Amino acid sequence: MPHLPTEDLYGSTLFSARHVQALVRAAEAALELRHGAQFFVWSQGSMQLLLPHELLLCGAYQRSCRELRFELFNNVPLPPGLREALLAPGAALLPQLQALWLEAGCRPTTVALAGLAAGEPAAALLLQAGYRELLVHGLSRPQRPAELESFFVLGRAGEVYSAQQRVLLELLLPHLHGGWQRVQAALPLQAAVPAGAGAGALAAGLTEREREVLKGLREGLSNQQIGQALEISALTVKNHVQRILRKLGASNRAHAVARAMALKLLDGAL
Repeated sequence: MPHLPTEDLYGSTLFSARHVQALVRAAEAALELRHGAQFFVWSQGSMQLLLPHELLLCGAYQRSCRELRFELFNNVPLPPGLREALLAPGAALLPQLQALWLEAGCRPTTVALAGLAAGEPAAALLLQAGYRELLVHGLSRPQRPAELESFFVLGRAGEVYSAQQRVLLELLLPHLHGGWQRVQAALPLQAAVPAGAGAGALAAGLTEREREVLKGLREGLSNQQIGQALEISALTVKNHVQRILRKLGASNRAHAVARAMALKLLDGAL
């Protein structure tokens, strides 16, 4: 493969050859996304190079309930209670972000958390964890901007997003949307036939301790951190993880969490 120059490509004032290469790789890889674990791995690859983030909220419109349903991906441990504050029924932050995005003309938008913290638990928890702003973008139905088909929220502690990164999110949106829609379309099949067993059989096959370990995996905790929370050894946690992977037919920790979320086997905190 020929060496790519580091200067701006084709006279672009925004992007280098490295940016363009990462965009192409992200677009190509997005075509293969079919389940949550793949999506998480994809988000940590070329997308992470372009849009560094520690948490990623992905929402897709569910016609069965006529609203956006969100899932949260994180690559660092989250503050206690944050996941529930973000995703609980009636939580205010995500609707606020969507309204602000609409006010901004449906463009990639950064939202300062300081202006949202009063009376908003999720924003307050994010501020306490060092998050200063969130980057949001979505996709609406043609001619109906208020009817969102998908919506994405990115955040990283201690950092803000640049104008260049807002443009990068605009360019990535079709691939984010398409990949997440394919994941959602595959969920009924995954839930109905997970590695040869039904959801009820899997739920019955997981012990209470394995469910607790799964919740730790969902939070991005290490074996040692899960062990400390549950007052067991890291080696015991490792053994539980191996049994969880086998029972869920998962190839890795992220895959196990994605399968468990698809099967609605996870609720509550660790």
